[in-house]
Amino acid sequence: MNIKISQEVRDAIKSGKGVVALESTIISHGMPYPQNVETALLVEEEVRKCGAVPATIAIINGVPTVGCSKEEIEHLGKAGLSVTKVSRRDIPIVIAKGQNGATTVASTMILAEKAGVKVFATGGIGGVHRGAEKTMDISADLDELSKTDVCVVCAGAKSILDLGLTMEYLETKGVAVVGYGTDELPAFFTRESGIKLTCRMDTPEEIAKALKVKADMNLGGGMLVTNPIPEEYSMDARVIGEAIDKAVTEADEKGIKGKDITPFLLDKIQKITGGNSLASNIQLVFNNARLASQIAINLAKLG
Repeated sequence: MNIKISQEVRDAIKSGKGVVALESTIISHGMPYPQNVETALLVEEEVRKCGAVPATIAIINGVPTVGCSKEEIEHLGKAGLSVTKVSRRDIPIVIAKGQNGATTVASTMILAEKAGVKVFATGGIGGVHRGAEKTMDISADLDELSKTDVCVVCAGAKSILDLGLTMEYLETKGVAVVGYGTDELPAFFTRESGIKLTCRMDTPEEIAKALKVKADMNLGGGMLVTNPIPEEYSMDARVIGEAIDKAVTEADEKGIKGKDITPFLLDKIQKITGGNSLASNIQLVFNNARLASQIAINLAKLG
């Protein structure tokens, strides 16, 4: 596959500097323009402040791109929902047709691994949707974590999901799920979910060492690092829970499914909460970018 890697990212990888992959679905499908572009550039700035190099990933005119330019990010932001949301299955089609594609967690992992980028910061991963025992609606992110060797730093699985089943699925697939400074799975908008984790790590150095051991043993697959939203931006569990229930009910009534479900639910929740959920979403992405940068820098030091 012909992948375009920016010179900045190439130089960082060659010199052993920490690099952090960033997804592009949050730009095209996560929020309106121009806030989407402003947020994407601010996330990159957070990574640089920490001493690492950001690599925003997308497919631009059919070319997988690792390290999008400001102009490319601007283009994705303006195009918005007209940009194809790309998971693993969509990559060859979007490339073959010369289209623009915004990468999800799964496809960002794939392109990051091919470019040699080992750490990826996102908001929250997809997972097992509520009612999946009937619909079989399970995000491709989970399978990707089981086979693609990239560390994903997130604020847990999105709380619109069935978090218990999501954790069961990850356990079945053999994915290591680490709680950063917590024994409990964060629930995206809130710091707690009531679901206990089996592994807690308290420093980026410790996580980097575990990633190095995993690589040295050729164990394959990714690692999921769950990083709780900062306390000052955490939402009231009851308020966000009620908003999610309303949004899920409306999605069911309208028959919204598949890859359209998450953008619909997040947009609906934002409206129900008067924009508070979006503000929290942005802050947790910044927080994850900072932790991912520290992990990437320490991993690079280990060689």
